[in-house]
This record gives sequence, C-alpha cells and structure tokens, in this order.
Amino acid sequence: QVQLVESGGGLVQTGGSLRLSCATSASTASTNVMGWFRQAPGKEREFVASISRVGGITTYSDSVKGRFTVTRDSTKNMVYLQMNDLKSEDTAVYYCALVPLGHNLYEYWGQGTQVTVSS
Repeated sequence: QVQLVESGGGLVQTGGSLRLSCATSASTASTNVMGWFRQAPGKEREFVASISRVGGITTYSDSVKGRFTVTRDSTKNMVYLQMNDLKSEDTAVYYCALVPLGHNLYEYWGQGTQVTVSS
C-alpha cells in the first residue's frame, strides 16, 4: 500500500510564501505522475499542479500558474509545492496524490495539510 504524507502547511499572510512537502513510500520508478490538489471549505477538490516521472513535465492550474512551483527529489521520494504570493483564495486543505506507473488516474492520496492565508 502506497503512503503519502504531506507537511508544511500553516498560517501565512497575504503575499507570503509556504513550501509543502509530500513524502511517498512509492519509488519514482513505480510512479507515473505526482500531483497536488486542494479543497476549500464548501468547494470541490480541485487540481493545483502535477509533475511527471518522465521528463519532469509540470502542469499548473490557471489560478496558480506563475506563483506555485512543483518539484521533485527522486532520491528522497519527495515532491514539493513552493507557493509564493499567496492570496486568501489559496486557503484550503492541500493534498498530495499519485498516479501509479501504467495507470492514468490518481489512486493514492495523502491526508492533507491545511494552508490558511490571512489578510
């Protein structure tokens, strides 16, 4: 069973920065894509960013493009989400997720980490 554990959430002021980390028990070789999602109160979970195993191709939602950066450290089985210029609408629980090699859907999810942006 693959495990994902997020960390790094917290309270930050508008315009500030945070870096989220996701530790996975899955090796890079067994992973297709790693992604970040978020869910704000009363809203559906939404895609934030992803990074592929092959080529490290990154994808971002329009709402975070230019402010967030997703990276990975394959040697440590870690994925990061650097969040800059945070806005109140970025407040949400952030989840790390994984698409296994040979699959196309996110099948494993972390427990989430809270990010709160205050003005």
